[in-house]
This record gives sequence, C-alpha cells and structure tokens, in this order.
Amino acid sequence: MNEAVHGTDLTSREKRLLFWASFLSLTAAGVGFAFRVAEGPIYGAALKLTNHQIGQVFGASLWPIAITMIGFSLVVDRTGYKLPMYAAFLLQAASGIGTYFAHSYGALYFFALCAGLGHGIVEAVINPICAAVYPKEKTKWLTILHAAWPAGLVLGTLFIIGADQVVSLSWNFHALWILVPAILYVVMYGPCRFPVDERVQAGVPYLDMLRQVGFLSAALAAFMMIYEIGNQVSALTAWSAPENWFWVSLIAGTVVGALFGLGVRSLGRPLFFLMCLLMIPVATAELGTDQWIKKLMTPVLEGHAINPGMALVFSASIMLVLRVFAGGILRFFSPPGLLCISGLFSAAGLYWLSGATGAAIFLAFVLYALGQTYYWPCVLGFTSERYPEGGALTLNTVSAIGLLSAGIIGGQLLGVAFDTSIHDQVSRTAPELAAAASETRSFLGMTHEAIIPEEKDAYLESLTDPALRERYAEAYAQADEQGGRDVLKYSVRFPAILFLVFGLIALYFRMQGGYKPIELVPHDDGAACP
Repeated sequence: MNEAVHGTDLTSREKRLLFWASFLSLTAAGVGFAFRVAEGPIYGAALKLTNHQIGQVFGASLWPIAITMIGFSLVVDRTGYKLPMYAAFLLQAASGIGTYFAHSYGALYFFALCAGLGHGIVEAVINPICAAVYPKEKTKWLTILHAAWPAGLVLGTLFIIGADQVVSLSWNFHALWILVPAILYVVMYGPCRFPVDERVQAGVPYLDMLRQVGFLSAALAAFMMIYEIGNQVSALTAWSAPENWFWVSLIAGTVVGALFGLGVRSLGRPLFFLMCLLMIPVATAELGTDQWIKKLMTPVLEGHAINPGMALVFSASIMLVLRVFAGGILRFFSPPGLLCISGLFSAAGLYWLSGATGAAIFLAFVLYALGQTYYWPCVLGFTSERYPEGGALTLNTVSAIGLLSAGIIGGQLLGVAFDTSIHDQVSRTAPELAAAASETRSFLGMTHEAIIPEEKDAYLESLTDPALRERYAEAYAQADEQGGRDVLKYSVRFPAILFLVFGLIALYFRMQGGYKPIELVPHDDGAACP
C-alpha cells in the first residue's frame, strides 16, 4: 500500500467529493431495489412466478451482500478502497444490463445476484469511510449517508413511473436506470484519496477486530449463509436440500462459529450479537415490507386514482428528508432511544394502514415512513460508536446480517404470508379452485399451502361454464387484494419487537449513567495491524 491517508489529512473539498461519490454508490443500489419493488409483480405475472419466487428473486439481490460485505471487511485494509468500488460498479452495471436481456426465472435470479454482490462491496467500503472521515459525528453522518437509500428508491420509482407516462416501456427496460447513478459515482471516485479505517489509524491489532465478532455473531452469519446457499443450489440444480436443511444449516453454522471463536479466542460481544439478531426484524420491517409495498398498497389506494408505486416514493421521500436533517434530531435522542420510538411509529403505521380508508391512508403512511427512517443508520451508528475496535468488520457484519435476513427471511416470510392469506380465502370462497391449484411449500422448516398461478390458470381454462370461471377468477382476485391488507397487519409484529427490545436497551444505558460513544485511543503496537 501507499503511505496511509488519514481522515484528518483530507481537505474539505476531498471529504465532500468522497462523501457524495459514496452517496451515489448507495443510491445506485436503491435504484436497483426500486426496480424490483415496482416491477416485481409485473415480471412475476409475465413469467408466471409465484409470490414466493418473486420473493426469491428479490432475496437474491440482498442475501449475497453478506458475502462481499463481510469478505471485503476482512481484506479491504490491504486492498484499499478504490479498486473494490470499481468492482462494485461492474457488478451493478452487469445487473442492470443483464436483467434487460433476462426472460426467465434463472436469468432474473442470476443478475439479481450480481446486484447483491455489488451492493455488498459498496456497503463494505462506504460505511467505514464515512466513520473515518467524520469520527466525532458518526451516527449523524452515517444517517445522512444512508439517505442515499431512500434517494435511490425515489429516483428509481420516479424514473419508472415518469417514463411510463411518456412512452410505454417493457418491464426489463427499467432495469437500466441503475446505470445513471452508477456511472456518475465511478467517475467521481477517480480523483479521490481514500483514508484508512479508524481502527488501523489507532493501531488496534487485527485480532482484536475479529474478537469483537467472536463465536456468537460468526455462528449467526454462517448459519444464514449456509442455509440460503443450500436453498438456492437446490432450486437451481438437480441437488435437493434435505427436509431438515434448516436444522442442518443451524448446526453447520454453529460449528463454523465455534471454529472462528476458538481461533480468535472470543465468545464475541453479547450486546453486539443482540444487535445482529435485531437486524432480522429491522430488515423485515424496512426492506421486507418495502419489497411488497406496491402490491400491499394497491387495494388500500383503490379508488384514489393514485399509482401504488407512489406509496414507495412517498415513504422514501419522508425518510430522505429526515435522514438528511438527522443531526438536529440526534441532539435529543440516543441511538437506542430513537430506535425504540421508530419501532412504535412503524408498528402503529402498519396496523393503521391495514384498515385505513380515505384521508386516513396518508396519515397512517406518514407514521409508517417516520418509523422506518432511522432503523438502519442508527444501528450502524450505535455499532460504530460502541464497537470502534471492530473497525469495518463489526460495522459491516451487523449490516450484512440485516441484508442477509431480508433476503432469506424477511421478503420471503411476507411472501409466504401473502400466499397463505390467498390460499385461506380461496379455500373458503372457491374450494374447488384451491384443491386443484394448491401445492405444499416449505420455508424455514415449516410448511404452507400456496396456490400456484400456472395451475390456477390451467384449472380456470379447463372450466366449461363461463359463469363459474368468472366467479372463481373474481374470488382469486379478491383474495389477492385482501392479502395485501392481511400482510400489512401481519407485519406489525416486527416493529413491535423492536419497540420493546430497543426500549430495554435504552433503559439499560440510562441505568448505566447514559449512552456514551467509545473513542479509540492510539495503541502502542501499531505494527500488529494489517
């Protein structure tokens, strides 16, 4: 490596250029996410995918993030930050261009995988860069940085809706919008100087970084990765995962975590492990719900002449503004306290949305958006402030587990809830259709019944009575619409968990004399760092 550059060595102009290039790289990931939210039901219908399969394609853009995010966290201090960001650009560009030419479930899945790998590199780089450039205001600047995510959601959705208003475009053309911010950020990174991580600057040994994660969090991450990789290999190849794959993966992940823990001689930090666990409901409440929000909001907005895709624009715009002005809000709340309030707001908003009508829809949606705003950046800020010795690894591990769980648990869990709601309703209103088109599916070791679109269509086509065919088709359509409201109500449990647990964490710090960030002091043995 060349002579190390510290955050304090950068001029104000260099810091701004680096920050906004990083901002645009995350914006590109948000644009890709917006495409799968807005166009998921459309390409799902065009390719006759089940809700679960749509969730799997969506998940493929999220769970691989853990691989590159954690992997690059271990080596980025040696490789430097610039080269990985060029690799991220190539992967993001490939995801957009490849999806444009995709016309099958397998192709959609593969290029969503490219998007996830590129997104992981982006997060692995920009989070520690931000903490290194603004070491005294980590939560504030990480929150502003992550305003790029809702900015990408807004930009991507408006690109899609705006273009469709002007000229009718196919769903796959919209995948190309990711290239707009991606090309901008790769050009901006060219002249940038990248600072080393604050852990490296302080001389904290590499082994001490690994010890912050230890057995507990390593086991959780390993279990999730093994479980989902096995599921996807089973779905895409002739190999079939065993029925007890969930438990096999759990045991294998525990073994991997134990080997890691023995190697670094550490159990890991218990509160950090709890934050990793909490990223499961955080990711489900934020990313999992966002994935389905267009379809969820379609019955809610019926009769209001509003494109359901604007629901995502509305919530993301609120999130964008509030994150940009996070500095003022964080003067009054600690990260755990703000996370507790966020859980209350999003739980209330989702429950209200599940039954709201008229103007109440928009008031409920404001509550939902307020609750979503500070989840992710506050968890990152908390991790960076309380575990600075973990450097890029702790910061990116907690985020990786969240994104991993959104892909393998959150989005698919809501998809399963959707399929279950539809099946239950159709079983009551059109039992013959349910019997003919149902199939038993398995997820997280549990089985559920889903109505398969191809079998449903084939059964309807086989009916000789037009009136009966129309009645059954209408029964399915009504069940699909009601499923949106049912899943909104089902989703309430995730932010409710966050409200309770983050409230206890905030109370714990209050009993300890108040929440205080931990500042690194220089270590004498700087040579131990990579």
